Amino acid sequence: MTRAMWYLAGLVLVALTTLALSLALAPQVRPPLGAALAIALGVQGPLGWWVIRSLGTDRFLAAWGVGLGARLGLIGVIALIVVPALHWRMAPVLVPLTLLLGVLLLVEGTAAALGNTRNGVR
Repeated sequence: MTRAMWYLAGLVLVALTTLALSLALAPQVRPPLGAALAIALGVQGPLGWWVIRSLGTDRFLAAWGVGLGARLGLIGVIALIVVPALHWRMAPVLVPLTLLLGVLLLVEGTAAALGNTRNGVR
């Protein structure tokens, strides 16, 4: 299985697990959690894909650096602009968002470690 396939499988697994776990939560917590999931997948998905595709190339460090900055910037924008604008409480959005970004970062690393490289060596 290629790195890209591992990565896509990981994204789907995290999304489905988060949605399943949200059913056990109180109904008023589900919208912020759903927003956190959508934001995390919308940002981390393409950034992680870029990093996975750039492994072993000269653009890897740039992809990694831009991804790190984008994740940190995202948390700042959500905390300072989005949450106050929607009148949500901080914790129900920021805690799952940061946890999801961390888990998706682990998915990215796992896909990089498990996937085949271009020459077939792991």
